[in-house]
Amino acid sequence: MSLPARLWLALGVVVLAALLGYLVVRVNRRILVGAGVPETIEGTAFERTAREFGTSTVSLVANLSGYFIFILGLIVALTIARVEYIAAFWNRTAGFLPSLFLAILVLIVGLVVGDKVELLINDRLRGIKLPQAGIVPSVAKWSVVFIAVLVALGQIGVDTAALVVLLATYGFALVLFGGLAFRDLLASGAAGFYLLLEQPYSIGDRVRIGDTDGVVQEVNVFVTHVESDGAEYVVPNRHAFTEGVVRIRE
Repeated sequence: MSLPARLWLALGVVVLAALLGYLVVRVNRRILVGAGVPETIEGTAFERTAREFGTSTVSLVANLSGYFIFILGLIVALTIARVEYIAAFWNRTAGFLPSLFLAILVLIVGLVVGDKVELLINDRLRGIKLPQAGIVPSVAKWSVVFIAVLVALGQIGVDTAALVVLLATYGFALVLFGGLAFRDLLASGAAGFYLLLEQPYSIGDRVRIGDTDGVVQEVNVFVTHVESDGAEYVVPNRHAFTEGVVRIRE
């Protein structure tokens, strides 16, 4: 094939790759929006950061697939045009590019899922006034991110054996020290299950738990909300279990 013919063919491949990449971006964006992804990840740290740069998580994921197709087409075009060293470069990177694409995608998904897990746990623990509860969302988030990093590194061929050992050590330490740090939280949770099952008091009852005297406003797994003289007290359920509850009949 003559040089002009190769150049025209290479140009055609570039144009085709650009069009195909554009279509893939549009289709992926519609699929993600139709699946409710924007609403699901709304409020996550990754989404807020993306918005600060004038984009969004959905746009990043959709554009990533388009860029991948265009770069792939560009390399094919350069190979067709017989640009020096491109053939050797193509042979080295042909199998690496899909892995790199998947690794980046896994990292993005891991960051978004980690942020979402943090938000969900924060919402669940919002009413718990125990100091240890504040670190649970962050621990959960970075655990998800760490696993995503492991998977991403594995995709690009990095030996993750040492990181897997580190993850196992991290998990063991998390269980060990978590059990010690959250013993009050776990005790309150166990007591809360007992209270919810046995229901020694309910909303509207006037009770005395330790030094707290008032009307029960809410009972959940970890704490009991008691109102007295316009003030609301949040009593860990372990106090109700260990100190006993006095129901005051009026």
